[in-house]
Amino acid sequence: MSLEKFINQAVSSWMSDDGPDSDIVLSSRIRFARNLDEYNFPTLFTNGEAEAVIGTIMERAQKTALGFGKLELVKMDGIPPLQKRVLVEKHLISPHLAENALHGAVLLSKNEEISIMINEEDHIRIQCLFPGFQLSEALEAANKIDDWLEEDVNYAFDDKFGYLTSCPTNTGTGIRASVMMHLPGLVLTQQMNRIVPAINQLGLVVRGIYGEGSEALGNIFQISNQITLGKSEEDIVEDLKSVVSQIISQERSAREALAKTSNIQLEDRVFRSYGTLANSRIIETKEAARCLSDLRLGIDMGFIENISKSILNELMILTQPGFLQQYAGGPLRPNERDIRRAALIRERLKMETKEESGG
Repeated sequence: MSLEKFINQAVSSWMSDDGPDSDIVLSSRIRFARNLDEYNFPTLFTNGEAEAVIGTIMERAQKTALGFGKLELVKMDGIPPLQKRVLVEKHLISPHLAENALHGAVLLSKNEEISIMINEEDHIRIQCLFPGFQLSEALEAANKIDDWLEEDVNYAFDDKFGYLTSCPTNTGTGIRASVMMHLPGLVLTQQMNRIVPAINQLGLVVRGIYGEGSEALGNIFQISNQITLGKSEEDIVEDLKSVVSQIISQERSAREALAKTSNIQLEDRVFRSYGTLANSRIIETKEAARCLSDLRLGIDMGFIENISKSILNELMILTQPGFLQQYAGGPLRPNERDIRRAALIRERLKMETKEESGG
């Protein structure tokens, strides 16, 4: 399969589409945790209850398209481990769901903006993933899906505590709102070490590209709410939007400062990274992420023209182990992945050159 065809099939809309403030905010996500009141929670349910939950959600999904198009059911026990890893790398399912092969499933919209995980840590995890800074839009979509499901099912709900969930930290609204941000300016000006504790004091948390326990590769950070109890979904989202707006402003100021004080050094860094990506025959994940971050910064600051801004979003995902092995058609050893990663990046950059030349 050609790389172009592979990318067209593999890239979700949040990776390729522009959104508001997409020079800094790569994606916005809203996730709701819900449980059905007639069944034990996934930590205690039986095999029969697990299948009944899937059946209940599928019955609802088949009644109407909801305006998002047909939702396709994918059962975790019906796909190979490599494909599950790819779904995790695309942020469409959680690692927890991928490991729960016996009982787990997911409903996906065609453009992959909508993902409804079934029998993860909770019976239902509704996820809406939009490009750029679109938290309000993602919340509106998630609320529509939530209301649509609740027309036919009864949620586990308490008048005092709100929606009941397997993990107490999700009880209340059950919402997890998050944005994925590219913050090289704040990292290079050494401001992130100051900003992260300040964000934590506001009831938010900063994580890496794949959420809890993951590393902030390529200067990409996820910022999300921690508090789910005592506030409405709208208030939680507005609080996060306010903080993210301030971070966007600080990142732009940091980039402007770098342009004024270290412009030639920054330009040199960008083009060195571009050269590494364009010519390397072996490249590890961390080095690739760092160089891709520099390349995207160079594009945003006008040092490099005629390369798509979406290249960071695409290649940060496409160069992960699952995708590399999917593209290769089978398992690869670590050193083989490093060789394949370098080749994929070179080929992707050549695609940009061909498009520019009209080839």
